[in-house]
Amino acid sequence: MYLTMRTVWLLAAGAVFVLLQPRPATALAWTALVALLVTVDVVAAPSPRGLRATRAVARSVRLGETTTDTVTLTNTTGRAMSLRVRDAWPPSAGASGERRELNIPAGRRSRMRTSLTPTRRGDRTADLVTVRVRGPLGLAGRQASLTVPARLRVLPRFSSRRHLPSRLARLREMDGRSAVMVRGAGTEFDSLREYVVGDDVRSIDWRSTARRGDVVVRTWRPERDRRVLILVDTGRMAAARLDDAPRLDAQIEATLLMAALASRAGDRVDAVALDVETRAQVRGVSGPALLGALADAFAPLQPALVETDWTLVAATVEASLSQHAFVVVLTGLDGSGTNTAMLRALATMARKHTVVVASATDPGLERLRSRRDDAESVYTAAAAERDLVELDAVRTRLRRAGVEVVEAGPGALPPALADTYLALKAAGRL
Repeated sequence: MYLTMRTVWLLAAGAVFVLLQPRPATALAWTALVALLVTVDVVAAPSPRGLRATRAVARSVRLGETTTDTVTLTNTTGRAMSLRVRDAWPPSAGASGERRELNIPAGRRSRMRTSLTPTRRGDRTADLVTVRVRGPLGLAGRQASLTVPARLRVLPRFSSRRHLPSRLARLREMDGRSAVMVRGAGTEFDSLREYVVGDDVRSIDWRSTARRGDVVVRTWRPERDRRVLILVDTGRMAAARLDDAPRLDAQIEATLLMAALASRAGDRVDAVALDVETRAQVRGVSGPALLGALADAFAPLQPALVETDWTLVAATVEASLSQHAFVVVLTGLDGSGTNTAMLRALATMARKHTVVVASATDPGLERLRSRRDDAESVYTAAAAERDLVELDAVRTRLRRAGVEVVEAGPGALPPALADTYLALKAAGRL
């Protein structure tokens, strides 16, 4: 049961009679009359349990985009209903238009639509649909909450997609399929063709030249069908907020761009998210289905406030790869927080594979380092400076162990990692 404002105004109107007859009995009699009218109104209101509710909502939507949730209410009673409906969603679902007034005749149905523009990645679960049915007097009514389950998966935004066309163009240049003034780069023999001015003389095939009587050169193409394993660290370092989002979001963006580029280059891509256990993985998927599978698997990921088990990381690489492969480790590098186990695990992997560590840097660290306004900011700047020095030492140790290091801000990390992949591919190091 619920009361409307009309009941409040009716009670307030009783003050006139109390002023005319200032006795307790007057107030009691007026209150009893209002209570009687409210009771009659509630009893006369149709029961909301006579409603049947169904819901239709898309399975997934990309972060920042809008979708529509449709709730259909069917009146199974023999009386018309005047309703106020609220379709409840968590605040991060970005619901609008979730409250609606409906009039449903007996035996008919009506739909209400709620726009959803989620503000966070992950799964958003619909709450109850609350229905209020007014009585004929409009003083009160009946209320019920209907369970209509639904789940909307909010996929990563993948804003780094805008960098993909330029990287694919460079890939085509390397593959020799674009009309450019450079020959295709790579290490796998492709074909022979006639020499043209500007060709590298080291590419001349002297045996074929002697056989044909014309100068011919070998053309090369980038390696294909290489194994690419992307490891996403979801431990405590992924929880650090860079600007207005956790580091994990930048890592997922880099994973999507890297996977899209490597897949188009003809490489086989697997991706695993882990900390002290495996949180998500995508294996054996290729072609256009790869990006959808990655976005769906990584969408619910959240950072865990635990220290990443680098023994598990090394064991995952060992179990996944039997031959030389390109291993990308997306994690956070922190001068004071980078532990020995991490360095040891990465060095071990680098003996057998081409390993790249990609880390999204904190833009706020440089701001803290440059401030010298007062004594407190000077101490803060000193701490930031010390962290940068320690970070540089970690970077040096990784490079001495044969590990490539890619560092950039959250928005610049995906293209920086893609450029490193193309450079290694052109150099035949994959």
